[in-house]
Amino acid sequence: MSFKFIDLFCGLGGFRLAFEENGGECVFSSDIDEHAQKTYEINFAEKPAGDITKIEAKDIPSHDILCAGFPCQPFSTAGRRFGFDDTRGTLFFDVARILKEKKPMCFILENVKGLTNHDKGNTLNTILSTLDEIGYDYKYEVLNAKNYNVPQNRERWYCIGIKKNMGIDISNFNFPAHEELKTKLLNIIESHIDSTEYIASESCERNIKTFIEKKSIEVTPHTLAYDIRPSRCHFVKGDVSNCLTAKMGTGGSNVAVVISQNRKLTERECLRLMGFPDNYKIGKGYQAYKQIGNSVVVPVISKLAKELVRLVDFQ
Repeated sequence: MSFKFIDLFCGLGGFRLAFEENGGECVFSSDIDEHAQKTYEINFAEKPAGDITKIEAKDIPSHDILCAGFPCQPFSTAGRRFGFDDTRGTLFFDVARILKEKKPMCFILENVKGLTNHDKGNTLNTILSTLDEIGYDYKYEVLNAKNYNVPQNRERWYCIGIKKNMGIDISNFNFPAHEELKTKLLNIIESHIDSTEYIASESCERNIKTFIEKKSIEVTPHTLAYDIRPSRCHFVKGDVSNCLTAKMGTGGSNVAVVISQNRKLTERECLRLMGFPDNYKIGKGYQAYKQIGNSVVVPVISKLAKELVRLVDFQ
């Protein structure tokens, strides 16, 4: 069993890890972010192509599966008319034009949960009508990483598509059942970090202490503090982290703090909260945090990849 796939808006390569794990060969990758390109190249010995909007679909290698965690931009004409023309000017259009030109057997798309109700549902309707128009059956669901043994409260929209003329019933695709959470925050967070670069600022420490006293919070070794501003500070005391976001790349109060150690989560800890293996290589600093926040949860993608491979039965 072998199949070829492409990795659009590839970021750290979470799709690639998951699909290679399930027997696939990546034949093309693309991302506009130069920092993400460098990280990807370090890990996969391949530098992704740049801006997908400037790449002709005909120049992309033939493939069986298209993978894309595409950024969701507002649809200026959503709600007025539907179909392929309605997606022009958005990054989903680049996914659609590649599907239309290359006609892969199937695809998997990922986006934020908010896509489902953006513009009163018109954005999603536009996407789905476009997929239907260019010849694909689809099935989608919102999944939360914490239900798949990844201790992060991260809800994402996942859409699976199969080409209509293949004789495969998309309704037979099974989204994964919930699992027991065995990997918890206490398994992710290091008990000691021998580096001062992660120490929280004095103002951050002061705000946290103020809120601990005000709310009478009992701090455990894995209690996290988020959005460390006087009016916004909140805590996670249980087994699951808040959702990691690209805003971690803006610095300031956006990286969670391990209160008992008065330090930020490290890049490695954040990668673990996305299900990346510990041998994955990444730099340090806010660009790394941004890349992590933009990434996909590898174990969730891997489960979807496994089911898609089962259903399509590549020969």
